[in-house]
Amino acid sequence: MVVTEGHFAEVMTYKDKRETYIPGLSFDKKAIVVINADVTVGFDLSLIEYDVNAESKTLTILTIPKEEIKISPDLKYYDIESSTFNEFNASDYNKISKIAKVNLAKKLEKSTLKTNAKNRLVSELAKMLIVTNSLGWTLKYNGEKINTDKDLKL
Repeated sequence: MVVTEGHFAEVMTYKDKRETYIPGLSFDKKAIVVINADVTVGFDLSLIEYDVNAESKTLTILTIPKEEIKISPDLKYYDIESSTFNEFNASDYNKISKIAKVNLAKKLEKSTLKTNAKNRLVSELAKMLIVTNSLGWTLKYNGEKINTDKDLKL
């Protein structure tokens, strides 16, 4: 279940220099990269582990899976400059993509997307509370009885 989506944009400058044995002579390459990325944060609800005790009418949530983060960057290259002796190749593009994903992951950590996703998950789990209460059952998580959705602390 995807619970939160976000969009990040960034402009990055990539530079690489190949030095020669002649002092002051180098072969440079550079590019401006515009990164637009869609990020989704979700939870695989099929991985929730729970225990049902019909005798005591208790539903116990044992584990809740960690969030799954998917980053889908779209990279556009502008103002690519390279020299004959230091041209852009596949490893440069792979390196740029890797740097972009690391930067996006850092931005994601500073954003509220993960917190929003956990809040949405709590609201989904609160539906279990409503069902268990309406059937006269008890919902437990982390050894505590859950009386309200505010008791669901992830």
